[in-house]
Amino acid sequence: MANARRAYAKLTFAPLPREGSITFVDTPEEAVTGVDFVQESAPERVELKQELLARASRVAPAHVVFGSSTSGILPSQLQRDMTFPERLVVGHPFNPVYLLPLVEICGGDKTSLDARERARAVYELIGMRPLMLRKEIDGFVADRLMEAMWREALWLINDGIATAEEIDDAIRFGAGLRWSFMGTFLVYRIAGGEAGMRHFMAQFGPTLKWPWTKLMNVPELDDVLLEKIVSQSDAQAGNRTIRELEMLRDDCLVAVMQGLKQVGFGAGETLAEYEKKLFSGATQAPTVINQPIEVQRRRITADWSDYNGHTNDSRYMQLSSEALDAFFRSIGFSNEYLATGRSFYTLESHIRYINESKVGDEIVVTAQVISLDEKKVHLHSVMSQTDGTVVATGEHIYLHVDTRLKKACPIGAELLIVLAPIAEAHANLSKPEGVGRFVGQSVK
Repeated sequence: MANARRAYAKLTFAPLPREGSITFVDTPEEAVTGVDFVQESAPERVELKQELLARASRVAPAHVVFGSSTSGILPSQLQRDMTFPERLVVGHPFNPVYLLPLVEICGGDKTSLDARERARAVYELIGMRPLMLRKEIDGFVADRLMEAMWREALWLINDGIATAEEIDDAIRFGAGLRWSFMGTFLVYRIAGGEAGMRHFMAQFGPTLKWPWTKLMNVPELDDVLLEKIVSQSDAQAGNRTIRELEMLRDDCLVAVMQGLKQVGFGAGETLAEYEKKLFSGATQAPTVINQPIEVQRRRITADWSDYNGHTNDSRYMQLSSEALDAFFRSIGFSNEYLATGRSFYTLESHIRYINESKVGDEIVVTAQVISLDEKKVHLHSVMSQTDGTVVATGEHIYLHVDTRLKKACPIGAELLIVLAPIAEAHANLSKPEGVGRFVGQSVK
């Protein structure tokens, strides 16, 4: 529960329903007293589950739907001894259940359509994504796919081809990233190019007879199966073109990798290391300092837009902050400098919103030193369209600190040798409009 609370605090800012309570009882009969829905999550032992479901169903009113969390036992087996067996469905979730939305709903021989739909409604109510199985089958859908991969992985280890870590890396740095938002068929549709799934199947269908896997028992790829796959792929893609799907894939990959970068794991850790190298190679002291210094160009992406279709107001603070980070790097504020226990902390910031920007716009950010003393630097940023239209400005005061002693200290000489001449040159420039404004100050 502690993990769930911690995760939900990060997952959404939406108001959550009041947290329920947990009550421990001695019997399954007591557990179902006064409830409208039952989720059975006993160990994967058929006899145990059958007994618990039979006892609970004898006292639960007829309207109560039962869902079982079984990973692979057929619902027809589970409902065998139940009273009103038509209300039993498999509701198979995936761990951690409080984060992964998928729940496979599978009915048995006696399960009613009404029970399936009522179970769907319950799972959707708590934010899950039901997958309604058309037929019951051992292991259902997701576990069968994972089992196939697991068995292949065991062969790779057994044959000395790869280690457990290398197999995991092959997934988490490659196809696994795509699988987090696109399944196998949609990914393969894109691989087929403008001709789509039909072209992909024509190109890679023959490989089904090649020893690329130990799982050589595959259906014959005849015209009937081919048409079935192509038509289902067409329906899945809808009206999206291959180019649109490619852009959607790329946007999703960027979002996933940027998210992983925030936690410093997997492909996000690789991205962070690559960025560090890029920043290191691009760090050059400004050569033209008698004017505001261009420090960054950024194109507004879809994830930066708000409900009005404009750039979200918080992104201007991010843009200004990241641009001024680039300015600091250009004067020698490097990872090596940070390692000495010295850094800049933000004392005050003020963003002014002047004009709108939207997805696709390229924004140019310039930096100007307003003032500099032994321990503080006052910077101003201007965020403009490429035609010079100012969309926002940022004003920030930074304090140089000893991070070990947690107190202010003089800016390092290795930074001042670059920063001081810039500050001296910028002192001769006109003070930017809006510098020193307070919130709510009337515009003259």
